[in-house]
Amino acid sequence: MRSGLIDRRSFSRAAGIGFLGSLLPHKLFALQQAEAVFASGFRAPDGTYGIATVSVRGEVIDRIALPARAHGLSYCKATGRAVAFARRPGTFAMIFDPSGRAEPVVIHAPEDRHFYGHGHFSPDGRILYASENDFDGNRGMIGLYDATDGFRRIGEFAAHGIGTHDMTVSDDGKLLVIANGGIETHPDFGRTKLNLDRMEPTLVILEAATGRLVQRHTLPARLSRLSTRHLDIDAKGRIWFACQYEGPRNDLPPLAGHFAPGEDLTFLQLPQQTTELLANYVGAIAVNRGENLVGLTSPVGGAAVIIDARNGRVLAEQVIRDAAGVAPAPEGIAVSSYTGELCRTRSNLAWDQHLIRIG
Repeated sequence: MRSGLIDRRSFSRAAGIGFLGSLLPHKLFALQQAEAVFASGFRAPDGTYGIATVSVRGEVIDRIALPARAHGLSYCKATGRAVAFARRPGTFAMIFDPSGRAEPVVIHAPEDRHFYGHGHFSPDGRILYASENDFDGNRGMIGLYDATDGFRRIGEFAAHGIGTHDMTVSDDGKLLVIANGGIETHPDFGRTKLNLDRMEPTLVILEAATGRLVQRHTLPARLSRLSTRHLDIDAKGRIWFACQYEGPRNDLPPLAGHFAPGEDLTFLQLPQQTTELLANYVGAIAVNRGENLVGLTSPVGGAAVIIDARNGRVLAEQVIRDAAGVAPAPEGIAVSSYTGELCRTRSNLAWDQHLIRIG
């Protein structure tokens, strides 16, 4: 089942349980009444994996089983659908309707590709873009999937880098923004990093209609081991990026920054104590557009940091063991953890690295 669509029955067997196709009445009511709803991958106490929707109070509204661990997610406001991608080097992605009104669709990467764990819908919901690894060609790619035709794969664009990880789309749908982490991997070697001595992290902007390269930023040589990993866009169209450092542990490189079309990269000059708290590893980044906030989390450092997007000033730091996902909340920033914390509520589900707000 490496390529094409697989049917509901086959996927349900692999996952271990079925999907009801519609929420039970009390769950649908909870979804409709919640002030905010989030979605995240999880690992259950019995070792199984899935996706859960969760209220701002930390109440689990619904769960969908998966046969393996998920990583990044994306939500489309136009269609109400969300997608969860398998953790690298996984080959499946599941598109689902959080309201339960439609059954999930599962797609697989082509035989010579694997997903990198992230993707994004076009604003109108017609195209799903996915970050992929052409592992034999040692190059990152962006796969294009037609959401109007069962998510059939209809093409691909070069990502102009290797280790392609997170990617997103501008609000007008005209630009694709890509974080190429610069790390070479191959599924024959699992998650082993094969080129730490010659990394080339880049941040790239493509024209969404054609794949034409618009802008490509290569990090300076002194930061060649600073892997550009995750992205979000603020209300003014400024692109925020977060990094993970593969160099010596006692170095203190900048771990986040921003840029925009036609602009150079600007790195945040965080206080030394904040950089030390993040432990050279930002696992996720999210923007609260309404409040001009940027949230960073570090499972390595066990911390969450909130930054004023207007001036880069640190507004808050919090020690959260295994801090993982981050998303805009009705007020401030919501944080999840591998140990089951979400919105200050503890669950028996171990949340995965990424959290999105839906609805």
